[in-house]
Parts: sequence; structure tokens; C-alpha cells
Amino acid sequence: MMQATRQFQRAATRSRGFTLMEVLLVIVIMSMMFLSISKLMQAARRTRDTIHNYQEMQLAGPAVLELMIRDIRGLFTTSRPRNTWLEVTDRTVNGQDADRIDFVTTTDSLVVGLSDESQSLRADVNEVGFMLRPNVENDEFLEIYRREDFGVDEQPFEGGSYIFLSDQVKGFNIEVFAEDGPDAEPYDAWGERSGDEELVGLPAWIRLSLTVELKPRINRESMDFSGRDRRTMTYTRVIRFPEPLRVAEGEIPRLGLPLAPGGTATDPEAGGGEEEVVPGSGMSLTGGQGRGQGDTKGAGRGETGGRGSVAPVDTKD
Repeated sequence: MMQATRQFQRAATRSRGFTLMEVLLVIVIMSMMFLSISKLMQAARRTRDTIHNYQEMQLAGPAVLELMIRDIRGLFTTSRPRNTWLEVTDRTVNGQDADRIDFVTTTDSLVVGLSDESQSLRADVNEVGFMLRPNVENDEFLEIYRREDFGVDEQPFEGGSYIFLSDQVKGFNIEVFAEDGPDAEPYDAWGERSGDEELVGLPAWIRLSLTVELKPRINRESMDFSGRDRRTMTYTRVIRFPEPLRVAEGEIPRLGLPLAPGGTATDPEAGGGEEEVVPGSGMSLTGGQGRGQGDTKGAGRGETGGRGSVAPVDTKD
């Protein structure tokens, strides 16, 4: 009887539940598991944000520079004074390089102009520039814009509309070289406003350096970086101008006038004189200013003049 009572008491003791040590041990184990899972998820989220920001930075820099190169390669100089070809301004914003470049290009306009508020037009020759300003939301960054003015007027480096390109810029530096060679001296400014009469027209080549930095995709985003060098990238492009384009004021090519088959043409502004025909090229050059000079504001596609190309002529006897 006594033995049966003891066995019953032992069984009742076992069925009461977990001891305090067992409960504490379970809590510790569960806490360690939740801590490991949370760290793993945080690391995955940080890696995702870092990859996204790196990809955005690597796309922004080359895309902006390629747009600049496309516009500069279409630089338009025919029948225009040398002091209106290219202008580079040395600027500093918030202690960072924020140079500016302006010129006239044959790239089709990106900003659509409206004619009589009913028809949209795209000009074949436009005033284009690239400039920077402080970022309103974050003063550590700069914003870069593309300036475009429909057609060409008497002030090709002013006015127009501004298109936003990127807000991750840390600096934009332009170096201008008047001559080739390893000992060529770079200039920070170019054009009539530089104060040097020799720094007008086209240089031998220019070097564009655009610095972009990683920017958080959202506010208070956690990004893990080992150093500042990993957050900043500088993209550099070099653009060379052909020597035939770097001519003196009296040697600037002028737009030609179309000739009738078997006939000759004269320059109306020069008051007479036959038109000069370039041997073997089938092209004619006029000695005067021609039709290409002056205000071409509002000249869109389909109008007389088009891109201002030199008209072919018949050179047969």
C-alpha cells in the first residue's frame, strides 16, 4: 500500500509541468534563433539596397556623359563667328566643381516647341548646355541639368529650358587644351568670357570628368560601406576636335547656295562674284556670310535651310 502511494506521488510530480530551468533554457534558445534570423534578414535587405544604389550610380554617370558627347559631336560652327562656337565656364558650388559648357549643336531638339499652340516642332539646330546647381533636399549633392533653346539666336549661351538629368553628382570638371602633346596646359575656362582673346573658337581637345556618389534610395536607409572610396566613382571622357574645324575667323566655312544645272551663282550679300567650287567635292562655298548666318530661331523641320548642309553643284564642263 505504501509503495503504491509513492508511485502515485512520483507520477503526479512528473505531470505538473516544466521546471524553471527548462523554461529559461527554451527562452534563451528561442531568443538566439530570432536574433540570428533578424540579422540575416537585415543583411539581405542591406545587400539589396546597396546593389540597387550601385547599379543606379553606374548607370547615371555614363548616361549623362554619353548625352554630352552626342551633343558635342554635333557641334555646329558653319557661318558663325568663332566666339559663338564654344564656351566653358569655371564654377564652384558648395565647394565642389560645377563647371558649365554651352554650344550650338545639330542634335535634334528634345524639348518640343509649339507653333501657334497647335503644332509641335523639333529644331535641327539648337543651343545646348550643361550646368549644375545645389541639391535642394541634400546639400552634399549637386543636380545636373541639360539646357536647350529652340533654334539659334544672337545669344547662344543663354536662355532656354532646363531638363533634369541626375541628382547624385558630386562634381563636374572640364579641362580645355588648346594644343596637343603631353606638356599641354589645361585651361579651366574657354570662350569670350574667359578674358583671353586667344581662348576662342575650338580647342584641340577637352576632358570631361563627372563624379557621382551613392545616394540612399529611401530616407534613413541603412547602407554598409567599408570606405568612402567605394561610394564615389569618377567617369572621364575625352573629346578631340578635328584640326580642319579649328580655323581662323576669315577661314570659317560658309553655307553654299544651290546652283542650277550648267549655271553659276553669285553671293547676294557680296554684291556679285562667282561662287567658289571645291575641286573634286561637288560642293560650293560662298565668300560672304550666306544664308546660314543670323537668327535661325524658330526654324524647324520641313522649312527652308534644314540642317544647313552645303548644296552640291554640277562640276561638269
